Amino acid sequence: MATRLVQINMKAHDDTALGRFWAEALGWGVDSEGPGVTNLEPVGFSYPDPVAVCVDIIARPEPKTVKNRVHLDLATTSAAHQAELVARLKDLGATLADVGQGDVPWTVMADPEGNEFCVLEPREIYRDTGPVAAVVVDCADPREMARFWDAAIDWKLHQVTDDQATLRSAQGVGPYLEFIRTPDTKSGWNRVHLDVAPYTGDDPAAEAARLRALGATSPSYDASAISWTILADPEGNEFCLLSPRGTA
Repeated sequence: MATRLVQINMKAHDDTALGRFWAEALGWGVDSEGPGVTNLEPVGFSYPDPVAVCVDIIARPEPKTVKNRVHLDLATTSAAHQAELVARLKDLGATLADVGQGDVPWTVMADPEGNEFCVLEPREIYRDTGPVAAVVVDCADPREMARFWDAAIDWKLHQVTDDQATLRSAQGVGPYLEFIRTPDTKSGWNRVHLDVAPYTGDDPAAEAARLRALGATSPSYDASAISWTILADPEGNEFCLLSPRGTA
């Protein structure tokens, strides 16, 4: 058995407005909207497909108080494209952000609700990822995160060092999943987190047990009103194990 990374979950005060921003930013469409929930995916996308990691925006009243531990890196193809994308994102409501990055070739920004993201300078490794180059997770120990996530999902481990671990879908398509060593410590619930799903026909309860055996834990949370399982990786980052949907 194995799970697959299918989307990131992002909390927002106004999911509809933030959904419009990210749809325009990525050139994606709004797949569905409901009270307090906006789902984004590429136009013509058939869920689930590793060619993209979708975005699920959920309305929550709690304010953002600390830097997110999960963020998106956006890909560009040239210096001109990077500058044009930064300018376009500013027009959409994004702002420049300082997270202590210093003098770097990428541009750190924040969306209209303050969620950090990066517009990268052109890099050959991201030439075929689509608009999202990578989903990036801050961590204390990339090697331990690589051990867990390499076993948890059916993605291929490409690199692991003391400072960074990188995975990508076994099909070699879509964005990378990167774990970057940072000095920050986790504080409170993550407003942005990963969502994974079993393959069609797999037993979600058995998959949850497998993930716990790998080192996942069950955060204290009232799950009586939800149909999915909330877990946390070895560094306490929450993630959701969704029900299977779509084709394998």
